[in-house]
Amino acid sequence: MTDPVIVGVDGSASSFEAVDVAAREAHMRDAPLRIVHAFGHAPGLQPVGGSPWNPADHGLEPMTQGVLARAEERAHRVAPGMDITRSVVAGEALEVLEIESRSATLAVVGSRGLSGFSGLLLGSTAVHLAAHGRCPLMVVRGRADPAGAVVLAVDGSDAGEAAVEFAFNEAALRGAPLVALHVWNVWSERAYEGPGDPVNAMVADIDKLREAEQHLLDETVTAWQKVFPQVEVERRLVRSRIRPALIDASRGAQLLVTGARGHGGFAGLLLGSVSQALLHHAHCPVTVVRGKE
Repeated sequence: MTDPVIVGVDGSASSFEAVDVAAREAHMRDAPLRIVHAFGHAPGLQPVGGSPWNPADHGLEPMTQGVLARAEERAHRVAPGMDITRSVVAGEALEVLEIESRSATLAVVGSRGLSGFSGLLLGSTAVHLAAHGRCPLMVVRGRADPAGAVVLAVDGSDAGEAAVEFAFNEAALRGAPLVALHVWNVWSERAYEGPGDPVNAMVADIDKLREAEQHLLDETVTAWQKVFPQVEVERRLVRSRIRPALIDASRGAQLLVTGARGHGGFAGLLLGSVSQALLHHAHCPVTVVRGKE
């Protein structure tokens, strides 16, 4: 059986938009949809000797079920006849959705939620799941162009290979073109060879560096084009600052796909600064795909 697409809801407009997107993603994958609402406190935070927190004990069960019922109704409007399950889970949203992601093919959340309520879809939740979730995370933000391309942020890292596969598969599912975008500049780490401090290094041969970056882009894309011959691919090499270029490329796109972290940054970081910038500033939905551990 195909693993489900999971979506977190908290009753906010952003979370209901995420339900619509999650329903379409599940329908394209012929996968079931699981709607999850996290409510209350994690079991480990209960007072000693206290009983587990339950929304029914606080008179909130009707409201909670009402949120889930609205979410399920929206999902059925998007994809009639879809297999849908819904669940209220007592616990912190970060922990609940991280656990749910272990048995999911895709997790979908809104970019913002209800700051004074369960806190399910706050920006911190999206960032946490992007770093710690066990499946790709799609954050619904901005305005997707249904006729736009799927944009893939190519970084050339081994960890980014999972994002490349996801982007090709997503373009195939949507029947959309794929823009494989690789942004480089003189601070690209491949500009430096041999000992020395790369911060103070000077790039002597821009043409040689450009050729190396083009080779990286071609090498990344060519193998996957053979796997997905039906996907129309544009290879786009741009010399620019990475974050602004990717954010600008998200205008008019259906989806922007990125790895959790590329070559830059500290090895111990689970989510790079580029991925975080896209989650906060992209003009279309963003999917962050973590590499295999």
